[in-house]
Amino acid sequence: MRGAEPRERRQYGDAAEEAAVAFLEAQGWKVLARNWTCRYGELDVVAERGDTLCFVEVRMRSTAVWGDPAHTVSFAKQRRVVKAALHYLFAYGLGERMIRFDVISVVGRGERATVEHIPGAFDAGM
Repeated sequence: MRGAEPRERRQYGDAAEEAAVAFLEAQGWKVLARNWTCRYGELDVVAERGDTLCFVEVRMRSTAVWGDPAHTVSFAKQRRVVKAALHYLFAYGLGERMIRFDVISVVGRGERATVEHIPGAFDAGM
């Protein structure tokens, strides 16, 4: 969202996360945390289904003109998410869980937004 004011950008980001959470819950995921932060970074969404604990990075764009927002998850961002996820696992004693790193991209706003879920978008290999 180029040129947007910080407050407007945050509102749009919140709406994208709401869309992502609604999508995950419709797929049977239970959301455990949103915007969980630690010194290593932020986890947009932490969800579980069955034995799998999923760390979801949510990316958004107001339009697809600039490309798929999922492609904006750089290697550096992946590493920050992995470090924060490891911290989350140890903070809550979940070190034995099966984990996965997904990306959800949201393009557009409101009812017209399209949501794409990319399971296993990256891994924890450092």
